[in-house]
Amino acid sequence: MATQTGVDAGGPAAARPGPLAGVRVLDLSRILAGPTCTQILGDLGADVLKIEKPGEGDDTRKWGPPFVKDTDGADTTESAYYLCANRNKRSVAIDIAQPDGQALIRRLAAECDVLIENFKAGGLKRYGLAYDDLKAELPSLVYCSITGFGQDGPYAPRAGYDFMIQGMGGIMSITGEPEGEPMKVAVGIADVMTGMYACTAILAALRHRDASGQGQYIDLALLDCQVSWLINAGLYHLTAGVPPPRLGNAHPNIVPYQVIPASDGYFILAVGNDTQFRKFCQLAGLTHLAHDPDYATNAARVANRDKLMPLIAMVTRTRAKADWLGGLEPLGVPCGPVNDLRQVFDDPQVAHRGMRISLPHALAPSVDLIGSPLKLSETPVAYRQAPPVLGEHTDAVLAEVLGLDAAALADLRGRGVIAGRETD
Repeated sequence: MATQTGVDAGGPAAARPGPLAGVRVLDLSRILAGPTCTQILGDLGADVLKIEKPGEGDDTRKWGPPFVKDTDGADTTESAYYLCANRNKRSVAIDIAQPDGQALIRRLAAECDVLIENFKAGGLKRYGLAYDDLKAELPSLVYCSITGFGQDGPYAPRAGYDFMIQGMGGIMSITGEPEGEPMKVAVGIADVMTGMYACTAILAALRHRDASGQGQYIDLALLDCQVSWLINAGLYHLTAGVPPPRLGNAHPNIVPYQVIPASDGYFILAVGNDTQFRKFCQLAGLTHLAHDPDYATNAARVANRDKLMPLIAMVTRTRAKADWLGGLEPLGVPCGPVNDLRQVFDDPQVAHRGMRISLPHALAPSVDLIGSPLKLSETPVAYRQAPPVLGEHTDAVLAEVLGLDAAALADLRGRGVIAGRETD
């Protein structure tokens, strides 16, 4: 694999290769779950070849506004949604509906360690690109399929989308105000978590492949992943035999652990034990509550939350957010502001940790992106490239990986099998 230089997560030029340097990923996924996975792999040094349909590309390229602005301030074809999950990849535009396009994918797969796709169950079979079509020829290939419901079961043929999976998987039933309508999480969390599970599974499969020489098939379903990360809420139901209540910003098992009113807005109070509750009560002038049997223990506070929380709110409304945060933090009582996204990216801790980055872009001087949270001491994350424009690397990848010369590329381009940026 050709070495690509860039900037590591600490800022200076990355002199060391990432931990996945030498791993090549054939990425036939789009939207969010698959691209989230392959962006993480790319951040860790893998060479990710993003395969896109000529003239169309990843659906999310059009999911705007907002769009990236060019040097004249005009909208480009690159949406913010697309940018969020596609850095550190090379875009190769190939029409897999054509037999010659399918042949190119098979040849690329032979030069890759991982193939990831999120077509509907069985969707790649008609192109001869399903796992069963490749495994005999490529026994060391790690092949990851992401679908809404998995490769088997009564729902397997259905398409799956984040919003419907959030509903079916239970998270909406416990999100929102008690008397309000069920509420989705504001980001595509079912997709994002599936992408993270996919990344973990791929790394485990690569470990097995390196030890045994044997690849394998990974079957990941959005619904499975959504159910998995119900975590403590899911165990509430499995243990108690009833679903947990929808409590808005409150917690079913800890009190007080929610958004609290102040005189000028809201702050978060996250009391995790009885000692912290006593410290809060001392600061708030509510020491009597800390010794009241109805509130002295967490179990008692959970049972009596409807009586306790109005008493707390009457006091907290008398002082500003900054006063409460300034008083609680030195006492070791967990608390924090409720930031909007402008405040998030202006936060000095977020800035210090490199969670906002900027990279040069083909259609603009630069684009701002969200940084990786992975901080590795010996093999730091490297930001080698901004999310590519459609077909930006078609010729370079096919020449480098498959050895195609200019005449062969021109022939494929003339027949519409491939496309590059120069023809878009």
